[in-house]
Amino acid sequence: QVQLVESGGGSVQSGGSPRLSCAASGYTGNRHYMAWFRQAPGKEREGVAAIDSDGTARYGDSVKGRFIISRDNAKNTLNLQMNSLKPEDTAMYYCAADGVSLGITTYNYWGQGTQVTVSS
Repeated sequence: QVQLVESGGGSVQSGGSPRLSCAASGYTGNRHYMAWFRQAPGKEREGVAAIDSDGTARYGDSVKGRFIISRDNAKNTLNLQMNSLKPEDTAMYYCAADGVSLGITTYNYWGQGTQVTVSS
């Protein structure tokens, strides 16, 4: 059974730099991407960043140049370094596995999410 458990969320001031982590267990999917998505209240879930097993990363337009995704294949962990946070980055952040790039409908496994709240 695949489990994805996110950590690192919380309340942070604008301009802060928190780091999210996702611990994956039981993951043996054939597709190699892992990703972060987010969903703000009243909005659709959107792609934040995705990374394949070789380390090639894709970013959503709203976070390019501010967020950095990384993964440790040996430890089965996925990370998201968030820099220069803005209030509009406030959302529930979800870890996802076994999908393709930032294609939200392609992912088979999802974590429960971790809330990030950015105050101005």
